[in-house]
Amino acid sequence: NKQTNKTTSKSDTNQDLLYFPLILDFLPFVCDGCSGIFCLEHRSKDSHGCSEVNVVKERPKTDEHKSYSCSFKGCTDVELVAVICPYCEKNFCLRHRHQSDHDCEKLEVAKPRMAATQKLVRDIVDAKTGGAASKGRKGAKSSGTAAKVALMKLKMHADGDKSLPQTERTYFQVYLPKGSKEKSKAMFFCLRWSIGKVVDFAASLANLRNENNKLTAKKLRLCHVPSGEALPLDHTLERWITKEECP
Repeated sequence: NKQTNKTTSKSDTNQDLLYFPLILDFLPFVCDGCSGIFCLEHRSKDSHGCSEVNVVKERPKTDEHKSYSCSFKGCTDVELVAVICPYCEKNFCLRHRHQSDHDCEKLEVAKPRMAATQKLVRDIVDAKTGGAASKGRKGAKSSGTAAKVALMKLKMHADGDKSLPQTERTYFQVYLPKGSKEKSKAMFFCLRWSIGKVVDFAASLANLRNENNKLTAKKLRLCHVPSGEALPLDHTLERWITKEECP
């Protein structure tokens, strides 16, 4: 594949003739360092004194995911996206994103709104129960019997996760927001579920628009009927049921 001949070349100034070997290769060899083309004999970097032999190219650094730490005292959770409270403008994890969950220093701004929410809850309950709560009790025996009958009817019509064991179910007559197709709906949930999961599950059962994952959207909340208080989303349902003041 290779032959060596003697050939002549005459310079432009008509000087002495120069003789040099001419080496022919059927395949060119391209250096992956300096990109030059060489014969078989000089194809290695050492043999042709490659200028790139000692150059070490820096590899581009891979993009590292930035993490955002929660500002709530004692919380070590991090998120891959920033979750900024629109009131105090601090960053929190998803568990502490609501004002009530991170003891927001600007929480007093929302107090008048909470009072209006409590009144709205009472108005909805009064309207949908037909003012039954104001009629008073007709006696311990009759009220106890009525409660048992009401619970039986509630269990018959309640909707929920059918895979839940009977021992873990707790039943509610859930009053839905104004503008819903139904005034209320019988449902059951797991005692160990968080309030946030209960809200999401109830919204899916009642076909309610749920935008609780959006910071600026209106939120669906589970409220304590007598006080109108919105229950913290990270608390469990069992925690509130076992409270003495919980009806």
